[in-house]
Amino acid sequence: MKTWFRLLSFARPYSGFVFPYILLIIPAVIFGAINFTLVIPLLNVLFNTFGEASSAQPPSFHFSIEYIKNLFDYWFLHIAQSKGKYQALIFVCVVIGISVFLANFFRYFAQRVLTRMRVWLVYRLRNAVFQKITSLHLGFFHNRQKGDLMSVLSNDTQEIENSVVSTMQVFFREPLVIIVYFIILFMMSVKLTLFTLVFFPVSGFIIATISKRLKRTADHGQQVLGKILSQTEEAISGIRIIKGFVVKRFINRKFEGVNEEYRKAAKSFINRRELASPVSEFLGVIVIIVLIVYGGSLVISNESELTASEFITYIILYSQILPPAKNISNSVTTMQRGLAAGDRLFQLLDIPAEIKDEPDAENVNSFEKAIEYKNVSFHYSDKPVLRNINLKIEKGKTVALVGQSGSGKSTLADLLPRFYDLADGEILIDGKDVRKIRKESLRRLMGIVTQEAILFNDTIFNNIAFGLENASEEAVINAAKIANAHEFIMQTEKGYQTNIGDRGMKLSGGQRQRVSIARAVLRNPPIMILDEATSALDTESERLVQDAIFNLMKNRTSLVIAHRLSTIQHADEIIVLHQGQIVERGNHQELIALNGMYHRLYEMQGFA
Repeated sequence: MKTWFRLLSFARPYSGFVFPYILLIIPAVIFGAINFTLVIPLLNVLFNTFGEASSAQPPSFHFSIEYIKNLFDYWFLHIAQSKGKYQALIFVCVVIGISVFLANFFRYFAQRVLTRMRVWLVYRLRNAVFQKITSLHLGFFHNRQKGDLMSVLSNDTQEIENSVVSTMQVFFREPLVIIVYFIILFMMSVKLTLFTLVFFPVSGFIIATISKRLKRTADHGQQVLGKILSQTEEAISGIRIIKGFVVKRFINRKFEGVNEEYRKAAKSFINRRELASPVSEFLGVIVIIVLIVYGGSLVISNESELTASEFITYIILYSQILPPAKNISNSVTTMQRGLAAGDRLFQLLDIPAEIKDEPDAENVNSFEKAIEYKNVSFHYSDKPVLRNINLKIEKGKTVALVGQSGSGKSTLADLLPRFYDLADGEILIDGKDVRKIRKESLRRLMGIVTQEAILFNDTIFNNIAFGLENASEEAVINAAKIANAHEFIMQTEKGYQTNIGDRGMKLSGGQRQRVSIARAVLRNPPIMILDEATSALDTESERLVQDAIFNLMKNRTSLVIAHRLSTIQHADEIIVLHQGQIVERGNHQELIALNGMYHRLYEMQGFA
């Protein structure tokens, strides 16, 4: 139940839900119980066993159940004796009608309060999960599949709403119903009620045993469902490769295997879940049968304080305990799947932040002098990626990083905005360690253009102005012109208000890249990081994008990663990396003259 209470904590503050709910549900339960106690006077009318009024005057007022009972008995007997059985029957029916109306009136508004609590809890839960996902460091996403994370945010959260949050009504209302009915039963017969309490621990133990097994099955099912989503997401993303390599059957068989595993887990879970309801109902009926036999023998032998009509009412009232008890047992089994989803969700929420601001971190609003890498080393797990890097980038200068794939170029650039933290050494901006600068403040100094243009399913205008709420149309158009994007944007159906589809797929690769460059231009950062921004483009698109990059880099400090050496010959300094170390450095002409690794790369690309 620890997970359930932790999920419930997302409904805070409780004061807006719990107290109004209790104030509404108590009268709803009481009026609901009154409806069944009125069976006694109905039976008395039908069996013509009225008795005599205990007093000629109504009872004096005092706040208690006994006063309400005496007041009803007085008027019922008074009407029965003065106006006859028919009028007494009408009186009882009117009281039942009023009681039923009030019970449902209070129950409805209590349910509204609980619904408000339910949607508020799920709203906060989804926000917490999404905010956690967006705050996790980049290294986390290397080890987790996107489908698995999507499963937590969508399926697991939905499962929590369906099977955990929906049971809150049961756990708030049904115990109160049972308590109220037991109070009435104790008032009617202490002996019979104590006799029935013996059976509750037995049924509780059986239901708890079933529920414990359900949670293990449900946890396995949720994990397999995450695999299904991951494979689906991968298949959709790689549909071109699947068709091109004619591997549809292989992918289908792979999916069928996981789907079969989920089918077995789901069947096992549902079979065990459905077992709880008939077991609890059977146990409840056994208790009723035993109660009728035992209590009936006491009434027949005149050893009970109950009359025949009161004993019948007692049985009816006791039978009303079975539905809430059954609801509780069903809910305990139903919520196991939601608790398993909750455990998976909290595993994500409990992941510690690896990249976090230090207590004395400061805000930095400008870049004035230089970026400096001092003895920087970095590794992924136990694999070294960068070793003893020393590099200084003066303000306004362009430094290019070249080297074979896996030489550490992208990692070196990712360390600057603190997408990862160093293993050794330090990175300084204007002499201040980046770990002493608040992350958001640090990253606002930088604009990033990657090899894959990351765009969103929105208009061109909103993609360029991404994250800037007050960006003017004039500023957006000016940024697009600098990025060589204005002309093709105006040729689209709705200009800047054209929706570019999922990941910008309605645009060509070069157009997407120019929109992403316009986005960086609009931010107007003093530092630019360009990660192979032209490597995936055709010659014409590359020329247009390269012109846009030159415009972007004017009057800015730039760190450029490039495979195509033709795009970085203008750089003030070129750093050649090999196996995580700097092996050559200098401008283009100096490196060509060295006749080393850079010269060989240059020749391999056909520039000799």
